[in-house]
Formats: sequence, C-alpha cells, structure tokens
Amino acid sequence: MAELAAPAVADWDFPRGTASVLLMTRFAEDRGVPSARLLAGTSLDPARLAAHDLQIDARQELAVVRALIRELGDGDDLALALARRYRVTTFGIFGFACISSPTLRDAVLFALRFLDLSFTFCIPHVSVAAGRISLAMDDTRVPADVARFLVLRDHGAIHTVLRDLLPEITLDALECRHPEPSTVDSYVDTFGVRPVFSRERHRALLDASYLARPLPQANEQTVALCAAQCETLVARRRHRSGISQLVRERLVRPGGVDAGMDEIARQLAVSPRTLRRRLAEAGTGFRALVDEVRQTLAEEMLGTGALSVEDVALRLGYAEASSFIYAFKRWTGMTPAAYARRNAPRAPLGRSPSAG
Repeated sequence: MAELAAPAVADWDFPRGTASVLLMTRFAEDRGVPSARLLAGTSLDPARLAAHDLQIDARQELAVVRALIRELGDGDDLALALARRYRVTTFGIFGFACISSPTLRDAVLFALRFLDLSFTFCIPHVSVAAGRISLAMDDTRVPADVARFLVLRDHGAIHTVLRDLLPEITLDALECRHPEPSTVDSYVDTFGVRPVFSRERHRALLDASYLARPLPQANEQTVALCAAQCETLVARRRHRSGISQLVRERLVRPGGVDAGMDEIARQLAVSPRTLRRRLAEAGTGFRALVDEVRQTLAEEMLGTGALSVEDVALRLGYAEASSFIYAFKRWTGMTPAAYARRNAPRAPLGRSPSAG
C-alpha cells in the first residue's frame, strides 16, 4: 500500500492544547466524578483549562487518562463513549481548517501535516491500495496499561471526526488486534460495523472514492488562513517545549533525578526563577518532570523482570521502597509489583520460563 502522507509526528510525546483534557473532565463530571479528582497530581490549574493559549505536556494528559480509568474503569464501552465526544469542532482552528478543506483528501493531508495539534496518542497511518483506504492506528509506543483504552478512544474519535466532515462515510471493515469482548454493541454504535478481532493491527477500511468527495463547508480562502495560523501555533509549541526536553535530558542522566532545580538551572545556564517561569509557560513544572522521568525509568526497569521493587526504588533515589510504591501507584494506578507481573517478558513459545 502507498501511504497517503507521513504523519508529522512519530510518537505521542508532543506538547498539546487543553481541549482533550477539558473534554475528559466534562465527560467524568457527567458520570459523577469531579474534575479535581482527574487533575490531582498533574499540576494543571482547573481555572485555566479553558484558556486557548495554554500548552501542556503530553504526560500531563496521560495522567488525566489514567485518572479517568482509575475512577470509571478501562472498559471498551467507556473508551468508545468517550471517543464519540470528540468532534471536529473540539480543536479550534485545527478542526476549522479540516472542515474548510476542499475535499476529504485535503482534510486528511492537513490533519497528518499538523497531527501535533491533535489529541491522539496512537499514530494514524493512512494508505491507499486497490480502491480502498486503510486507516491503521499504531499504538506500539503507548504505555501498555492504557494502550487498549487509548487505541479505541483515538480510533473512535477519528471516525467520529470523519463523519463530521463527510456524513455519508461508512466503513467496509474494522479490524482490532485484541480478542473479542463479551459484547460489541458499543463498537457498532461508534463505527457502524461489527469488527473482526484478534487481527495483526488496529485498522479501518473504506472506499477510496471518499477521498475525492467535496466537503460541504469547503472554503479554500478560509483553509489557507487556518493553515497559516496552525503553522504559527505549531512553531510556538515546539519552541516552548524545548525547555522541558532539555530538563528531561539532564534528569535521565545518572544521578539526575536526585539533582534539585538549582543544579539543573545551573547546568542550563539560567536562574532557577527563569527555569520555573519557562517551565510554567510550557505547561509543566520541575517536580512534574522529575516524577515523569522517574515513572518512565521505573516502568523500563520493572519491565525487564530483572530487578526487584526494592532495587528499582533504590536506583531512583528513594530512601524507602514504601515511598516508591506510593508514588508509582499515584502515577499509574497500580503497584510496582502488579506492573512488573503485567509487563514481564514472556518465554518464547514452546519453551518453559526456566528453559536454558
């Protein structure tokens, strides 16, 4: 298959706006969960979530996803109900540009070009062959504890947006990598077809003729204006996100997570006050980045199956394993031991775990 265009980003860890977090908090509130419970531990200010210029770190949004799952569960029905809340108008100028595109092909190309203005954690790949469009969702880099929830949310949300752009769209087929659940009603409600499960990848297939269809609200002058604004927004986000990445790079070095803000500021040749301000402009804070790096390193070490919880705690600078266990449970909603069991390397087929 020939890929229509390469996505602008290859991974989910890009800075983003607050529209998706705001949508999730309202979704939770509709189910009796206060937004404060979803935002606890993220350093996000509830009063500022609606600000159009606020940029946040992807891991802050990931923390909200985990909190949502912790409060409401990780069932497929919930993920797909959330997916149906995402509309093309959810994302401001980015969505308006898609609506105003001349054809569906133009809208898809625009979305792939500015994918880092979207909500997605799973990366979409759009290919065309033999008269069919293939929309495949790559979730290989998404953390395992939220991968199924997010691939369903992202895939369902993209389908909902496509129907906003071109209401007559119907899928020929839908493939899911995970096994078939006990009920598929929510899949049919979201996608309009019954999926085939236990496939090699998550993928939707539809007629390639849709690409040439004109969109009902097409306006080339408007889409050109929107594109210019999106270019500016992407450039500003990438510039602001630079300081977060510089801090991360220093924190992952040996002993980095034990260094205080003053030391990291010294390494970056800025004052602690300037570092604090620039991190706030990027929608994060020093303590949030320390927690993020510790969580990432913890997940990597626990996933190998070679280190005990106590060993991991020690390597991350915790004086006591109990403090690490408390922090890890706050980050992921599970204990380190449960995470290690869930992500332990599997023995090759045909061999027992003890085979030499």
